[in-house]
Formats: sequence, structure tokens, C-alpha cells
Amino acid sequence: MVYRYNISLREEIKQIVIADLVLTTAFTLFLLGGIFDFSGKFIIEFLYFFPAMFIVVTLVFVLHELMHRQVAKKFGAVASFQYSINGLMITLATGLLGFVFGIPGATVIYTNNFTKREEGIVSLAGPLTNFAVFILFFIIYLLLPFIHSSYIDLMVTFGMFISVLLAFFNMLPIMPLDGAKVLNWDKNVYITSIIIIFILMAFSYYILVHSIISMLIEIVIMIALASFFSLFYRNVI
Repeated sequence: MVYRYNISLREEIKQIVIADLVLTTAFTLFLLGGIFDFSGKFIIEFLYFFPAMFIVVTLVFVLHELMHRQVAKKFGAVASFQYSINGLMITLATGLLGFVFGIPGATVIYTNNFTKREEGIVSLAGPLTNFAVFILFFIIYLLLPFIHSSYIDLMVTFGMFISVLLAFFNMLPIMPLDGAKVLNWDKNVYITSIIIIFILMAFSYYILVHSIISMLIEIVIMIALASFFSLFYRNVI
């Protein structure tokens, strides 16, 4: 995918919406077990869960990317969200197969003037947004005994799970992910962020999956995927 130097705001909004809808579709398919669990009620269940997943993905993914965009612009860079056609297809295909490798697009930043500090802050802005979203969902989670809604319960627990999962993946110290740039800027900030993420991940997995072993397996898978993705970035394959 060749990204353009700059796109119009209207085109950027269109690409954000498309990426949001594709990622929401993938996560909804994942929630239903993919096409392997297809049944007569599949379409009804898909339409039922889609709104909840749309809220989760919009808060977790879109806000993450927009925060990168806004902080980069604050430091004088040209920044815009742009989708990747290949990434959209991979995201949708993995959802159909019952898991999600969500790479529908990213915030593209153009500048020659970033210091290590500025690049680190821009990179950290996305994961910090995921922390804020996690806290929002956690507050709602504490209120669940008073809400009595299994639908909101699912949305909140899944929201906590996905927000911290995205934060962890992006903070892996592998280029071109955020973690490599944050580590290059300030090791203490990076280590502190990773410790917080591990604590939140353990909490999320305990609530949703009830298994820390599953978390460790997921971590290994994400590291493998990030490493494979990095090979493309570095034009090794």
C-alpha cells in the first residue's frame, strides 16, 4: 500500500469510517466464532452484536489513531489517517476465520523535524488513549450490578479486553510499532507503560477468559505477528 502525502478531510473521514466498519465486522465475526460456527441464527446474532462492537472499536481503535494524528499535528507534522486495502482484506479475512489481526490502516505522519522526545510522545499518545478507554469501560463495569444488562456487560468486558490488547500490541518494541519509538525516547516511560499494560491485561483476561495461560499464549502470538509485520516494513520479505 502506497500512502499519499496528504488527503482531504472529507477523504480522511471516509477512510476512517470504512476502516472502523471493517474492523467492527471482523470483531463481530470473531465474537460469533467466524464462518465455522455459521448457523441459521448467524445473521440475526451478527446484527445484534454489531452495534456493541461498533462502539468498542470506535472508542478503542479510532480514538487511538486520532490521538496520534492530533498530537503529531500539534508538533507541526502533516498527519492523516489512511486505510490500507490489503490491511482491510486481511482484517476481514481473519474475522471470517474466527480470529482478528486488525490492520485496516494507520495514521500516516510526514515530518523531518521530530526529536526523539516528540516522536516518543506522538507514539505514546495512542496507547495512553487506550488506557483512558479502559478506565471508562472499567467504571461502567463497576456499575454493572446496578445496570442488569448482559448486552452492556458483554460490550464493557470486551471493550476492556480489546483496549488493553491493542495497547500491548502497539507497545511491542518492534518497528514500526509505537513501542519501539517510545523505548528509543525514554526507557523509564516505556517500562512503566509495559508494567501497567501487563497488570491491565491480566485483569482483563481473568474477567473475560478466566485464564492467565491464554494471555501468555496471546502474547506469544502477538509478538510473532508483530515480528512478521516488521519484516514487510523493513522490506525483508
